[in-house]
Amino acid sequence: MKCDNPFRTRHAHSAMQRTVQLPSLSVTALSLCSLIALGSSAAQAADEKLVISVYGFAQDAFSEIVYKPFEEQCQCELVVETGNSVERLAKLEARKDDPEIDMAVMSTHDALSANRKGVTQAIDVSRLSNFDKLYDIAKDPLGDHLGIGYTFYATSIVYRSDKVSIDSWQDLFKDELKGRVAFPNVTTNQGPPALYMLGKAMGDDDASLEAPIKQVAEHRDDIVTFYERSSQVAQLMQQEEILAAPVGRFAWGAYTKMDMPLAWATPTEGQTGGMNVMVLTKGAKHEDLAYQFMDFWLSTGIQTQLAEALVDSPANAEVIVSDEVAGNLTYGAETVSSLKLMAPDVILDNRDQWLESWNDKVAQ
Repeated sequence: MKCDNPFRTRHAHSAMQRTVQLPSLSVTALSLCSLIALGSSAAQAADEKLVISVYGFAQDAFSEIVYKPFEEQCQCELVVETGNSVERLAKLEARKDDPEIDMAVMSTHDALSANRKGVTQAIDVSRLSNFDKLYDIAKDPLGDHLGIGYTFYATSIVYRSDKVSIDSWQDLFKDELKGRVAFPNVTTNQGPPALYMLGKAMGDDDASLEAPIKQVAEHRDDIVTFYERSSQVAQLMQQEEILAAPVGRFAWGAYTKMDMPLAWATPTEGQTGGMNVMVLTKGAKHEDLAYQFMDFWLSTGIQTQLAEALVDSPANAEVIVSDEVAGNLTYGAETVSSLKLMAPDVILDNRDQWLESWNDKVAQ
């Protein structure tokens, strides 16, 4: 059945003071056409689908705060794929000629690696209404707008304040902490930043990290474990097997629930940390939706809810939270400006050499 527009005919005739009697069949046809059009629009909306790749962390909270509200706003389907960085990056690379994922979140150095492999494209920040609300360090952490920071975290030392004091990264190796320290493995996101700050405390910030790796090797018998997951540290602290360890601020909430005096160190050399960024897949099939989703996630309201749920520290500088919430996050202009983050290209270009040096000196 051909669905012409009878309203246009009626309007034209009305302008000429004519009356046209539509046959009942035409009215029926009109109703059917309207139903078909409405059904077509609904089907089209249902076909709109955005595919994202994210960490598996706190997905229940993300679903409630970010995913479901966005689906309601865009009237589209959001497909969420989760996994660790290695798995997700490998999948993006394998499908780079026919991408099924539209946008992803990852660390700055993994994002740079993805771009070098031809997986991602530059982001047009003029399409993000919330871009100017971000802290400066989050606006272009990779250069050329290859990624937009949506959260970051500090890395420092958590310690038993009733047993020991921590004023420097070098304090990890003082006598009263022998056999009571955990240190991150070099293969973790916390490993290289912790080594970097140890080097700064030694007066050596060379990108090779040779000096701090050597120092860790000299004290390896005094270190309880070289941990792979932050949950290991919390368990060892709860069991009182360790008194101090470098950790990411995102894990601090677990320590606040322990019935023991624990503190977050502010070493004289400063705090380091990391940042996660949003990236846009090269050749994304749903690019418009990807931009809408990124902008939604960066908005003050969504970033505030994520912060209040202790899921992410906000990259949006307009976010305001209570002192209690702020105490569990990397929050505020002063804290953010004090972070000594490693450049993503330094991490990417040196991590193979770091691993080789670590295996030779520490893991032998």
